[in-house]
Amino acid sequence: MMTLGAGCGSTSAADGGPGGDGGRAGGAGGGASGAAPTVTSTSPADTAADVALNAKVSATFSVAMNATVTGSAVTLKQGAVSIAGAVTVVGNTATFVPAANLAPNAVFTATVSTAATNLGGVALAAPYSFSFTTGTSLSTGPAPVGLGNAGRYVVMAKAGISTVPRSMVTGDLGLSPAAQSFVTGFSLVADATNAFATSTQVVGKVYAADGAAPTPDTLTTAVGNMEAAYDDAAGRTAPDFLELASGNLGGLTLVPGLYKWTSTVTVPTDVTLAGGANDVWILQTSGNLVTSGATNVVLSGGARAQNVFWQVAGQTTLGATSHLEGIILSKTAITLQTGSSLTGRALAQTQVALQQATVTQPLP
Repeated sequence: MMTLGAGCGSTSAADGGPGGDGGRAGGAGGGASGAAPTVTSTSPADTAADVALNAKVSATFSVAMNATVTGSAVTLKQGAVSIAGAVTVVGNTATFVPAANLAPNAVFTATVSTAATNLGGVALAAPYSFSFTTGTSLSTGPAPVGLGNAGRYVVMAKAGISTVPRSMVTGDLGLSPAAQSFVTGFSLVADATNAFATSTQVVGKVYAADGAAPTPDTLTTAVGNMEAAYDDAAGRTAPDFLELASGNLGGLTLVPGLYKWTSTVTVPTDVTLAGGANDVWILQTSGNLVTSGATNVVLSGGARAQNVFWQVAGQTTLGATSHLEGIILSKTAITLQTGSSLTGRALAQTQVALQQATVTQPLP
């Protein structure tokens, strides 16, 4: 499991897509065991504010890291005072868990040291630091699901991404292992580097597995992170709510927590997710997720889309002109019907189909 700090999103590489330098102090590229790994995202994000007092601190790297190097791989300080805690490394993510809640309204600086090495024993070229400021509240609900490098993309799929024009996507698209020819309806224009393409329907970049290096390796890592995030969300146990309303969420107000259904989840009328900025919802279903036309999933009380995770074993279908908030982790396909919209991310292990739809990446 890749753990991200509560209430905070990941930062992208410097250019918002594959091939960026990953931050302010990261080293050179890290695709092979002989090259220095880089930090590609952090949680909390650099300069994040109102971070939960019980947040975890994590860094995601460009490659898998050595799990035996944990003691000083990530450290945390409030000014000159070191914060006690423990570090774990799983896959390409190192996580620092403070021994106690952090002080309120305080600035903290996390440092990823050169003790962090990849599986070939190669360390970061230089230490990497990022800072954040706490708020005054704790997060409630389960720990958030770490997206790793999949958090670079607002739409990601393995087999295909299509649009019935005009859709509008704010953020990057990623497709792998399928090639760019399986990104259809976007009238793509290849960049001179051939690492990505652009589209008038995308405020961002479009990456596919047959793009120029380092795009293929970056996408392979991101897809693996997407699959791991799905497994993490699906593997959470001891739900706070089991088979709530038999999966019919119409008219309900959902507090933060872990929800589980063994049937299709439907949204026939508006549903509200009520909680604070650091609170987390994980909604598991072994069936489909279906929203009816012109319905809305509404966030209230400061709740944020980046902390809402819809884990769907079947298909996800957003009805015409409906609106959903959150990160969709779908085992199969995601379809946004005519005029529908999503504030969050559409991450599918088969395909994503947009039908004159709008997808907007969540605010950090």
